[in-house]
Amino acid sequence: MLKKPPISQVQAKEAADEFVPAPIQSIEDTGLSALWLQDHLLKVMYFQGYMTGFKVAEEISLPFTNVVDQLLEGLKREKLLEVRTSTMGLGEGSYQYAITGAGIARAREALERSQYSGPVPVPIQVYTEACHKQSRRKMLVTPRTMRKVLSSLVVSEQVYHQVGPAINSGSSIFMYGPPGNGKTSIARAIGNLILSQTMYIPYAIFVAGQVIKLYDSVNHTLAHEDNVTSHGTGSLRSGQTRDPRWVKIHRPYIMVGGELTLAGLDLVFDDVHKYYEAPFQVKANGGILLIDDFGRQQVRPRDLLNRWIVPLENRIDYLSMHTGRKIEVPFDVLIIFSTNLPPKDLVDEAFLRRLRHKIEIGDPTFEQYREIFKRVAVAKGVAYDDKALAYLLQEYYIKPKRRLRASHPRDLCDQIIDISRYYSTEPVMSKEILDQAALAYFVEL
Repeated sequence: MLKKPPISQVQAKEAADEFVPAPIQSIEDTGLSALWLQDHLLKVMYFQGYMTGFKVAEEISLPFTNVVDQLLEGLKREKLLEVRTSTMGLGEGSYQYAITGAGIARAREALERSQYSGPVPVPIQVYTEACHKQSRRKMLVTPRTMRKVLSSLVVSEQVYHQVGPAINSGSSIFMYGPPGNGKTSIARAIGNLILSQTMYIPYAIFVAGQVIKLYDSVNHTLAHEDNVTSHGTGSLRSGQTRDPRWVKIHRPYIMVGGELTLAGLDLVFDDVHKYYEAPFQVKANGGILLIDDFGRQQVRPRDLLNRWIVPLENRIDYLSMHTGRKIEVPFDVLIIFSTNLPPKDLVDEAFLRRLRHKIEIGDPTFEQYREIFKRVAVAKGVAYDDKALAYLLQEYYIKPKRRLRASHPRDLCDQIIDISRYYSTEPVMSKEILDQAALAYFVEL
C-alpha cells in the first residue's frame, strides 16, 4: 500500500487552483441528446424495476431537478413509464415509477446496442479538456522534495538528481540495472508523490455513440471531497457544487508487468455487454504507468516501444474501436520502464533516444549496504551488529566475489527471523545464525 506524504507548497497551490467539473443545470449541459438519456434511463428501470425519481438520479449520476425530472416527464408522456405511488408533500422525486410494456420494448432495443447502465458518460471532448486542465506536467519537484520522497531509500546522489528532472519532464523514464536494487521501490516512491494529489475523472466517456468505462475501483483510489452533498454513485440531490458524473480520485499509479500485451493497450470491447473498457494508459492519465520487468512481456520489446512512439512524442494516443474507427485521447502519463535486462538486449539506440530519461540503478556500495542493513534490522526488530555484518560481507560477498544487492538485507533479516522463531530465541546477528541464513538464501548459479 502506497503512503501519502505531506502536501508541499507547490501541491498546495495546485489544490487551490483545482479543476472542478461544472454543475449540470439542464439536459443540454450533459452534452448528450435527450433521446440517448431517455434510453439510458429506461435500461436502468428495466434492470431495477420500481424506482423513485431520486433513486433514478442516483443510479445515473445526474441531478434530479431540471434534468432527471424532465426525462421522466417525457417518458411518462410517451407512456413508457408510469407513476405507481406518490407521497404528498415530498415532491416528485419521491414518486415511484414503473416501466410499462412499451418501455420494456424500447429498453430491450437499447440493450441490443449497449448494456451499459451505470452513471451517464461524459463526452470525450469534455474529458479531453479536463485532462489538459489537470495535467500532471504542471507538477514541479525540487531537490528538497526529492529528499522527502526518497527518504526511506538509500540511493546515490546521482540517482537523487536524475529522478527529480525525470519527474518534472512528465514524459518517460527508463530505469535499468541488476535485479534487487530498488527500481520498483523508487517508482513506488514517485507514486507516493503523485498520490498526494487529487484529480477528477468521469465514470465513463461517450464517443461516437459508444461508452468507454473509465473509472476502475482496482486501479483508482477515491479521494475525500469537502463541501459536496453526494449520494451513492455521486448523484447530488441538493447543494450541488459539481457535475456528479465525475469522481474525485488520487492521481493514479498503475503497475503492469509480464502480463502486458499490445491488445491491453487498446480499447477492450465487451462483446456481451457491448461497451468498452479503457486501456491501462488511459486509466493512468494524470498519473504514472509503471511497466515493470520490461522485456519479459509476451510481446517483443521493440513492438511494445513502437506502440509508444506517437504518444510519447505528441502526448496524444489513438485507440481503435471495433467498428474500425480511430479516436484521439489525451496521453498525460509519466511512463516508467523498469528492467533487469541489459538495454542493448532490448532496444537499439534510436528507441532509447525516444525515452527522455535513462537512469541506471546500480549495486550499492559497502557503506550503502551497511546503511540499508541497519535500517531494515531496526524496522524488523533484529539486533544489529557491525562486527557480524563485517563477517557476513567477508565470508559471503568478498571471498566468493558475490555482488551486493539492495534487497539482500531485507531477505537476510527475514531469514534471521525465521530461524530465531524456530529456535524460540531473539533475532540477533550472530555468526551461527548468519551462516544458516546465508546457506538458506544464497544459491550459486
